[in-house]
Amino acid sequence: MSKKAPRRTAERILEVTLELFNRFGEPNVSTTLISSELGISPGNLYYHYPAKDELINTLFERYERSLGELLNSSDGVRNVEDAWFFLHSLFEIIWDYRFLYRDLNDLLSKNRLLEMHFQTVLKNKTRAIRTLLAGMSRSGAVDIDARELEPTANCMVVVLTYWLSFEYVRDPRHALEPDNAQQALARGAYHVLNLLAPHLEASQRQHLLQLTDAYIPAT
Repeated sequence: MSKKAPRRTAERILEVTLELFNRFGEPNVSTTLISSELGISPGNLYYHYPAKDELINTLFERYERSLGELLNSSDGVRNVEDAWFFLHSLFEIIWDYRFLYRDLNDLLSKNRLLEMHFQTVLKNKTRAIRTLLAGMSRSGAVDIDARELEPTANCMVVVLTYWLSFEYVRDPRHALEPDNAQQALARGAYHVLNLLAPHLEASQRQHLLQLTDAYIPAT
């Protein structure tokens, strides 16, 4: 038991830190607040994570690992429905680590490791979206000129990266609360996929509208 306790404490620290970062934003959460929320001494926290950046980097590593596993499945996307659920799953991972996106510019300006690794994340997202578009093209779901492929993929990644920031600006008090998650993610998936609307085969465009009606209530 004595060997397992430190690992459990370290895991609990990460869980609470992620919850606080997501709720209040990383710049507004101190190590003192984290230790207080956990009911442990600051010294106990520092024993496991000697600096706040170590907490951030460890959480980012988990995010990057989860993201990579999902991005590797982009080669299985063949139609609008596949793409919808792929993008929604991608937004779910982004939501789970939304503090990274809420405070992205601030985090990158202060953390060189994150700056380097987030560039890799963007490259991997873009590569996955290109793979998604290639699969949909082969199946006949989209018809896109090769010259439009790169800018379209880049625009889709831009919306993926900044959608939650847009949601936050629209409604700072409520947008990033858990109760609003599913609608925020569905809207994000729709807006990313809607960039393909001009290139979708007619029945696929109709199916996108049906998915929108099913998952995004009219306002």
